[in-house]
Amino acid sequence: MSEEKEREKSQVIEEEAPEKDKKEPCEQQPQETEAGEPDTAVEGGEADEAAKLSAELDTLKATIEKMQKDYLLLMAEFDNFRKRTLREKADLIKNGGESCMKAILPVVDDFERGLAAVEKSNDLEAVKEGMNLIYNKFKAYLEQNGVKEIPTQGADFDTEYHEAVTTFPAPDPAQKGKVIDTVQKGYTLNDKVIRFAKVVVGE
Repeated sequence: MSEEKEREKSQVIEEEAPEKDKKEPCEQQPQETEAGEPDTAVEGGEADEAAKLSAELDTLKATIEKMQKDYLLLMAEFDNFRKRTLREKADLIKNGGESCMKAILPVVDDFERGLAAVEKSNDLEAVKEGMNLIYNKFKAYLEQNGVKEIPTQGADFDTEYHEAVTTFPAPDPAQKGKVIDTVQKGYTLNDKVIRFAKVVVGE
């Protein structure tokens, strides 16, 4: 009987030992899972950062592409503007005097009629009057277009407007440094000298 009891105890011990061995591995598995979680979190963070950088890169590429298109468009518009400006400037230089020339034509017509009248008429006074009318008409046209005669007679000599042809002893001390005579009239266009007055200056 004692031998049978010992056999049963040894069987019980052998049966309990495997159950403990089975339980221990099951208890260690969660530890391995918990130990593996930080690696998964790191990998997920790197993936998010990579996705973010990729999105930023795509945005920058789109911005650069748009800026390049805008730059090319701006350069094309500027080139067209430059060509148009040069063309308009050339046209202005070529045809800028058209309106002036058209306005002079009626004065030329008056001169032609006056010359024709001189050949047919013996009335000198009528001819003089006709020429004076044409002259006054032409002077009025010049003034309307900004052309004015430079004052000379009795004016102080001014190198900005006058050109001294010669000097002459002044008959009066008050005329020293003043214009005594005018050899050729001078004119300004919109207050800019286009021809200096050639004068004789008293000394």
